[in-house]
Amino acid sequence: MIEFLMYLIFGVALGTLGGLFGIGGGLVAIPLLGVLFGLDQQLAQGTALVMVVPNVMLALWRYHQRNRIDWRHALPLASMGFCFAWIGSIWAVGIDAQHLRVGFVVFLVALSTYNLVRMFTASTQTSSHMHYSWPWLGVLGTASGTIGGFFGVGGAVVATPVLTSLFGTTQVVAQGLSLALALPSTGVTLVTYAVHQEVNWMIGLPLAVGGLMSISWGVKIAHALSERLLRGLFCGYLVFCAVILALKV
Repeated sequence: MIEFLMYLIFGVALGTLGGLFGIGGGLVAIPLLGVLFGLDQQLAQGTALVMVVPNVMLALWRYHQRNRIDWRHALPLASMGFCFAWIGSIWAVGIDAQHLRVGFVVFLVALSTYNLVRMFTASTQTSSHMHYSWPWLGVLGTASGTIGGFFGVGGAVVATPVLTSLFGTTQVVAQGLSLALALPSTGVTLVTYAVHQEVNWMIGLPLAVGGLMSISWGVKIAHALSERLLRGLFCGYLVFCAVILALKV
């Protein structure tokens, strides 16, 4: 019972962060599950997905309520993300866990560096309209889905900064579209990990319950913050995750 409550509280914290940044909480759950609970990389990724899938579903609904998602843009992202997340997840469950963890750290460092550079360079003018549409959204869905399936993060963490920097959307619009991409890709990735017995359901289920209790708070906070502050927090979040996981490598 004590362990269940601990995982539940952990899920509440992760759900808030997932709603705030539009990424379902998996990116911070994975390194913490590895460092604090001693799970290997595949098991940490699979277990985090139990929380991520319902969190993404709820966050997507909340974002759509506040800022309606254009499904003409979401469909190519989601469909390509689904197909290539499946391929990436099959690849991930078949490689050495330590090599996967090192790759995850490199991925976080690269993503952190990219976001830090964006913080101090001239930004692209944002709007609610896309600078590019199909087939470039399909290309983004392919890349984000592959990376999301491989690292168990759903692809939103890749798609969000690309949508704001190259496609010219606002941060909130980008996070909503990224959640539309992440929902099918996290679903197929979770199924792949579960089939290969890389999921700890006893940890994942209370995390999911806690996340569902709190993700709406994160979405509400996200809509109350300025663009620059939200991006700065997102960047700091990525740096923190990279440092945490690097301690375990």
